[in-house]
Amino acid sequence: MCGFVALYNKTKQPVSQTSLNQMTDLLSHRGPDDAGSHLDKYVGLGFRRLSIIDLKGGRQPLCNETGDIWITFNGEIYNYQELQSWLKDRGHRFKTDSDTETIVHLYEEVGFDCPKHLRGMFSFMIWDRKKQILFGARDHFGVKPFYWTETADSFAFGSEIKSLLEAPGTERKVNPTSFYHYLTFQYVPDPDTMFEGIHKLPPGHSITIKEGEMKIEPYWSVEFKPEDRPFSHFVEGTREALKESVDKHLVSDVARGSFLSSGIDSSSIVALMRQHEDVKTFTVGFDIPGYSELDIARETAQFLKSDHYELKITADRYLEELPRLIWHQDEPVADPSAIALYFAAELASQHASVVLSGEGADEFFGGYNIYREPHSLRHLTRMPTWMRASLGNFASLLPEGVKGKSFLIRGSKEVEDRFFGNALIFSEEMKQKIATTNLGADPAYRRADEITAEIYERAHAYDDVTKMQYLDIHTWMRGNILMKADKMTMANSLELRVPFVDPKVFEFAATIPTKYKIANGTTKYVLREAMKDLLPPQIKSRKKLGFPVPTRHWLKHDFYDWARNLIYTSETDEWINKSFALHMLKAHKEGKADYGRKIWTLLVFMLWHQIFIEQKISFGPYVSPYIESRRQQAR
Repeated sequence: MCGFVALYNKTKQPVSQTSLNQMTDLLSHRGPDDAGSHLDKYVGLGFRRLSIIDLKGGRQPLCNETGDIWITFNGEIYNYQELQSWLKDRGHRFKTDSDTETIVHLYEEVGFDCPKHLRGMFSFMIWDRKKQILFGARDHFGVKPFYWTETADSFAFGSEIKSLLEAPGTERKVNPTSFYHYLTFQYVPDPDTMFEGIHKLPPGHSITIKEGEMKIEPYWSVEFKPEDRPFSHFVEGTREALKESVDKHLVSDVARGSFLSSGIDSSSIVALMRQHEDVKTFTVGFDIPGYSELDIARETAQFLKSDHYELKITADRYLEELPRLIWHQDEPVADPSAIALYFAAELASQHASVVLSGEGADEFFGGYNIYREPHSLRHLTRMPTWMRASLGNFASLLPEGVKGKSFLIRGSKEVEDRFFGNALIFSEEMKQKIATTNLGADPAYRRADEITAEIYERAHAYDDVTKMQYLDIHTWMRGNILMKADKMTMANSLELRVPFVDPKVFEFAATIPTKYKIANGTTKYVLREAMKDLLPPQIKSRKKLGFPVPTRHWLKHDFYDWARNLIYTSETDEWINKSFALHMLKAHKEGKADYGRKIWTLLVFMLWHQIFIEQKISFGPYVSPYIESRRQQAR
C-alpha cells in the first residue's frame, strides 16, 4: 500500500527532479517506509512505500530485468502468486517476490490487457521505454484512487490531488459543475473532482499516453446476471466466495486486524478471519445515546473471541481533527462518518499495519434499507402511468406533514426519477436557494436526474432493486464509501482491505435474484443466511445502522458557534447564499427544522475552500506518531 505520482512532458523536455520530489513528498503519510523515483527524460515516476509484502524486495519504482519497463503502483494484487507461477512457466525471471513485479511481467506478456487479469485493488502507471508509452489502470471498483490533470505542457498523475496541485502549471480553481453536483450527492461524482481541470480515472478503466496523446477506455464493466437456482445454492455459494476472498486478503508480511461495528458486514469478515488466525478488532463510538455501537460491537467481539480495542470520540476531538482530515480527503466529502473512520484507523494503526473491513456488502448483496422501497411501493407502481401521475399531483397539493404525502409522491415516479443514490442532500428547489448562481441560466448546470440518467440507461433491463444497486456501485460506493475508506486509513499509514469488493465475490453476488436479496422483511437476506452459523443470533436480524455520528446534535450545541463563525468568515460568497445558510443553522438550533445534513455539507465545503482555495490553513506531510514509533523500533 503506497502512493504514486507520474509526470509526462508533452514537449519532451526533461522532467524536473525537484518537481517530482515535491509531489511525492506530499504522500509521505501513504508511504512512510521508503521513497523512490525514476527519471527517463520526459517521463518521471515517484513513489512512497508502506511495506506490506516482500518487505526487503518490493522497492519502487521497479523495472523488469532489462530495465526498459518501469512501474509505480499503489495497492495489493491478491492473485499475484498464481500469476507469478504462470509467468515463470512462460520464461519470465523474477528478482523479487512482490506483487508489483508480477504486474511488470504480466504487462510484458499480455500488454494492455494486464488489468483484466488482476484480482485486487490497484492504481498504477507503467513506462514502456521501448514503445515510448505511458500506460496506467485503476481497479475494477475504484478501491484505490487515481487522479490526473493536463497542463499546457504536461500530464500529471497521482494517488492524491494534493500532489497534482504541486505539478507545474496546475491551478487551484473550483469547478462550478462539481459544486452543483456536490450539493446533491455530498461528494463529486466521477470522473470530475471539485478542482477544475483535475479528474478521476473511472474504475475499470485504463489510460494510455503516446506521442503526447491520451486515451482512456474501459477494460471491465459491472453486469448483473441473476440465475434461476435454489435458495440453498446462493447461500452456500456466498459463504464459499467470502471464505475464499478473506483467505486471499490475508496475504501479508505484517500484522493484521479488522474494523468491527454492530452489523453483519464487518462481523462476517472477523468471523472468517478467525478461522485462520487470532484477530484484533477495532471500534469507535460516541458518548451520546443512540450514536454508539460500542456495546454491541463489544458483545460481538466477545462472541468471536477477538482481541478487542475501542475508542470513544468527543465533540472537541472531532472538531480539532476536522481541518487536517479534510486536507487528507482532497475533496469535500460531507459524510460525517468519514472523520469517525479516521479515529478507528488511528486506533488500529497502533496495533496493526493492515486492517480488513466490510465495505461493499450493501451494494453487492442488497443491504440498504432504501432497497426495500420498490416492494413497499409495488401496489402504486403497478397502476397505469396516468393514474400514478394523478395521485402524485394530488399528493403534491397536500400540506407538509400530512401522513402518506411522501409515499404517494414517490410511488407516482419511476425509480429513475426518485432514487439518485444513498445521498440526496439539497433538492433542486433548495439548491436554487442556497447557491448564489442562477443555476437555470448556467449552461454547465445539470439536474440530479441528468447525472444519473446515463447510468440508469445502462441498467435499463434490470428490476428496480438491481437498478438501485447498479447506481450505487457507480456513484455512492466509489465516490463516498471507498474514497473515505482509502483516505482516512492512509492518513494513518494503515492499509485497508475490503474482501467484499472483490471481482470474484461480485461475480457470484451478481447472480443472486432480487427475491433472495430483499426477503423475509429484511435486506441482504442471502448474506445473513450464509453467515448465521458463525455469528451471534442477534446479528442476523439487526437492521443496518450505518456509522451514526451526532453532527445533528453537535450543530445545535458544541459546534454552533464554530459553524456560525465559519459561515461568516469563509470566502465562499461566490458559491453560497450565506444568509440562507445562517437561516438554516438558526432554525436547526431552535428545532424548527432538521437541517443537519445540509448545514454539514456547506460547512465541509467552506472548510475545504479555506484549506485548498483560500489557503488560510496549511498542512505539510504528516506521519502518524504510531507509524513513526514503529519506524524507530525497526531501526
